Amino acid sequence: MNVSLILIILLIGALATYSVGDKFASKVALLFGLISLGASIVLLNQYNLGENIGFITQWIAKPNISFALQADGLALAMLLLTTALTPIIIFSSFGTEVKNAKTFYALILFMAFAMAGTFLAADGLLYYIFWELSLLPIYFIALVWGNGDAEERKKAVVKFFIYTLAGSLFMLVGFAYLYQKAGSLLIEDLYKLNLSGSEQVWLFVGFFLAYAIKIPIIPFHTWQANVYQKAPTVGTMLLSGIMLKMGLYSVIRWQLPIVPLAAKGHVLIMLILGIGGVIYGSIVALRQKDLKKLLAYSSLAHVGLIAAGAYTLTADGISGAVLQMIAHGFVVVGLFFIAEIIYRRYETRVIADMGGIRSQAPKFASLFLLIVLASVALPTTFNFIGEFTVLYSLSQVNIAFAVLGGTTIILGAYYMLKMYQSVMLGETNTKPFADVTANEGIVLVVIIAVLFFFGLYPKPIIELIMPSIEGILNQINRIK
Repeated sequence: MNVSLILIILLIGALATYSVGDKFASKVALLFGLISLGASIVLLNQYNLGENIGFITQWIAKPNISFALQADGLALAMLLLTTALTPIIIFSSFGTEVKNAKTFYALILFMAFAMAGTFLAADGLLYYIFWELSLLPIYFIALVWGNGDAEERKKAVVKFFIYTLAGSLFMLVGFAYLYQKAGSLLIEDLYKLNLSGSEQVWLFVGFFLAYAIKIPIIPFHTWQANVYQKAPTVGTMLLSGIMLKMGLYSVIRWQLPIVPLAAKGHVLIMLILGIGGVIYGSIVALRQKDLKKLLAYSSLAHVGLIAAGAYTLTADGISGAVLQMIAHGFVVVGLFFIAEIIYRRYETRVIADMGGIRSQAPKFASLFLLIVLASVALPTTFNFIGEFTVLYSLSQVNIAFAVLGGTTIILGAYYMLKMYQSVMLGETNTKPFADVTANEGIVLVVIIAVLFFFGLYPKPIIELIMPSIEGILNQINRIK
């Protein structure tokens, strides 16, 4: 059994979901999502037993392209994030009426297929194909099933599509150049290249443009808030929970090891951009009146810190970034689902129109508070492990970066708790607010369980990812 099975399950699942029609589409999609998660856990067990679960075969003779899937600890961690969040996201939509459900759920599974392929690909062209394929489903999900005025939604989604596609073209040019140098696009062959300083700088910039837009890193973030707001909640969850991790993962897997000299030469600039995103995202979040926009800018602040950790080029920085990627994936999906639950009752995302929910829905208030506490990195939560490790790595570079990066905790605690107070406390709203349903409760409890379990016991994930990170660091430091 190898990792190609996951891609087959998700692709067959997308086709089966589309074929069964609207009535059973959501249930079939959930079934295949759970099967892919189960298969991922089996593969993880095989990997831990020392079995080779990677896959490689010749795909195209000229040019020399392989269908190669890697299965080290880092790739498996991101695969598990994808296959764990996909059924959670699908199940979270069960309380919402969806038109043309077969297409909607088929697109979700196809997007999961493309994102999983991006994390697993070990050939540059295959990786690029999966990278671009993931863009198509979210374009249609946001365009067709999104919120608000149709024209405004179209403008936001088209801007996102063009912007992301344009950035990716710089990465494609970079791969074309690397193929001329290596005669192959297998990642192991690209790692062996000894590129000159000027070559590395140009390649570094090309890859950075693709990743900075996808993550996003300021000043390449202008598409994010509008798309997060206009997309349906499922689309926002896919974007924030998994898709932006493709850019962060790619920095660690592809950019830094291939052009280590350029990476080392641009550490200061990258850290300034990352920390700048933390401060900017936090300040703008403070001013938001729309709940989804507030969460979007909060996400921008957190991913800025993750990017800063990766660009420290230290073991603590990269491992902390990976831990925070996984933690952020779960917490941001939980927060956007909470926004969706409120919208189902009140049909508004304006914070000023809420208030007093706690007195009507005490279970919901308690679950909401736990996720808010996780998002602000309360000790014993998964986010605390990642943020503390990243901040420690920043202090190794320069204590000033750690102090500035720590503003994500201080400001984050302020605007998240202020938001919770405005939404949940105060005078009782005249509109009735039903407490969480069984389905909603299951989604929130699962997310909270993951956040607190790995907050108390992160050892399994650390042991899974560290050998891969050490190998990447050895590659980065091969040329002093």
